[in-house]
Order: sequence, then C-alpha cells, then structure tokens
Amino acid sequence: MLQPHLHDQHPSSSSVRPQHEINEGDQHQRWHPQQHRPHSGVFLPSVRQTDPLTLSTATSCIIFWLIVILAGLLVLMVYLIFRPHRPLFDLNGFTLNAATLDTGYLLDADVTLLVNFTNPNKKVSIDFNRLSLDLYFDETLIATQYIEPFSAAKGQTMFASIHMIASQVSLSMKEALLFENQIKNNQVLFSVKGAFRARSKLGGFMKYSYWLHSYCGIIVSSPPTGVLREKNCRTKH
Repeated sequence: MLQPHLHDQHPSSSSVRPQHEINEGDQHQRWHPQQHRPHSGVFLPSVRQTDPLTLSTATSCIIFWLIVILAGLLVLMVYLIFRPHRPLFDLNGFTLNAATLDTGYLLDADVTLLVNFTNPNKKVSIDFNRLSLDLYFDETLIATQYIEPFSAAKGQTMFASIHMIASQVSLSMKEALLFENQIKNNQVLFSVKGAFRARSKLGGFMKYSYWLHSYCGIIVSSPPTGVLREKNCRTKH
C-alpha cells in the first residue's frame, strides 16, 4: 500500500526568518553608507595676488592723509600757543599843504601823512615789506608812495611820515566841480588805500606770509593849513 508522501509543513529555519529579522536586515543593507576612496589630489582655495599698482596707490593715500592730519594738529597747536593776530594800519595825521586846479581840471596837491603800523601780538613779531600807499580824490588816483621794509617787535607800533605830491592829475569835470566846492566849504575828502605784505614769525621755527589791505576815508580842512578832521580806517586780508 502506498504511503502518501507528506511534505513538512514547517519550513526549514534556514529559509524562513522572522519578520523582524528581515526588516532589520533590509534596513541595515539599505542605510549602510557607501564607502568612497579619498581622492589622491588635494585641492586648496586659490589666493588672488594684489596688483602692485593698487597696493602702491593705497599706501600713498594712507601716508598722504597721515601727513595732512599731523600737519593740521601742528597748526592747531601753534595757533593755541601763539594766538596770532593780524597787524593794524592807522592814520594819525594828514596835512593838506597845498591844492590847486590848473586850467580848471588839472590837480596839483602837496600832502603829508603820518601813519602807523601796530603789531598787537604778545608772542609774535612781524616783518613788513612791499608797502605802498595810494591817495585818491573821489575815484581818481592822484599820488602813490612806497615805504621801505621794516619790522615790528611784539606789541610794538611803528610810525612813518610820508610826503605825497600830485602833479597835473586830470580830473573829470564832475570831480573838478566837486573839488572846488569842497575847498570853499573847508571840507576836502580824500581816501588812502594801502597794500602791504606781512610775515609773522612764530618763535624761531615757523613763519608765514600774507597780504593785508587797508583803507582810510578822511576829511581835512582847506589849505594851506589843511588838517585832519575825521577819519575812518580799517584793515583786512
């Protein structure tokens, strides 16, 4: 009698595994990182070289501004120490010795001026040079006189007597009539304009030069004893 061949209903443990083992194994295979061999070459970031011209320009700018800042500080220190003031010009006397009109419009005049230059500084001495004074009647220049260079010590006032002559100076008809009327009224108007170059000496190590311009409007009596009656003087850079 043939016996039926019965298959084992329990599969071998080698072919059938629990579900949790299958899952753990699959996850292990799925998430295992892939091993890569390191590259044989080494890559470094590239370094850009600075242009020599750019570097030189930047260095020059830094040096220039440092010099400017240091010079500004030095000037400020010198100013705070010496506190320099500009010199002053003034007119102490004006004498109209003679004044006539030839042929009705040609002016002849003889004038003597006493002027002074004052150095108001207590720590700064001043040299004066290229000094000139111009004498005007109305808007016409009638005489010019130059003054020899000189120096004014700290706080010193220097005086100068100046003789000026106007010879055959042509006036306009309006100015000629104005001059005649002023002579009759015993009030003659003149103006004096000055220009001079001053050099201040700050101690023994620093000097600086500058131009100054002065103006004086004056009223004098008629000649031959024309004396100063009024004046208004100012000095500016």
